[in-house]
Amino acid sequence: MGGAVGTGNTATESHMPAASALSDKPLWLAAYTTPRHEKRIAEYFKMREIEHFLPLYSSRRRWKDGSKVTIELPLFPGYIFVRVCRTERVRVLESPGVLRLVGSGREVAALSEQEIETLRSGLSQVKAEPHAYLVAGDRVRIKNGPLSGMEGVLVRKKELHVVLTLNQIAQSIAVHVDALDLELLSPEATHIPFKD
Repeated sequence: MGGAVGTGNTATESHMPAASALSDKPLWLAAYTTPRHEKRIAEYFKMREIEHFLPLYSSRRRWKDGSKVTIELPLFPGYIFVRVCRTERVRVLESPGVLRLVGSGREVAALSEQEIETLRSGLSQVKAEPHAYLVAGDRVRIKNGPLSGMEGVLVRKKELHVVLTLNQIAQSIAVHVDALDLELLSPEATHIPFKD
């Protein structure tokens, strides 16, 4: 199932083996793109029948003339997810605007099918927005709701948020959650206070 999906949210660490260590079955990979070309690349992938996923979120903007508009922006700026076999990777890399596949050295890092499917089905049911990549704070798991099972970093900022992270692309997003829907993964962890 290709195409853009509205509103989005991200996941936690995925300890998937490098894609080259697996068979030639299709894997979800993150493609790093030219800035602000994600939607154009998604259209190109759609025309070329390359399975992809571009999570979007809505943002209210004010133009110079004072008018207000709502626009759809990539939830993970500079990235688009593609599902391809090893032999099809060159099609992705030859696409205008695609700079490289995310990984280390010559090895690409695959995302889990569950991570992508949870994002696809859950993001339309929650409000999400991009968030700065974090490396410290309480590790939590969402226990209930459409993003159940996702792990992230607990953050306080006026309302309770969980920052969900895709480590393969060093990107995070913040999701508003109810405190009752969270469980702490590390008892010795402490909250990261943010100024309201």
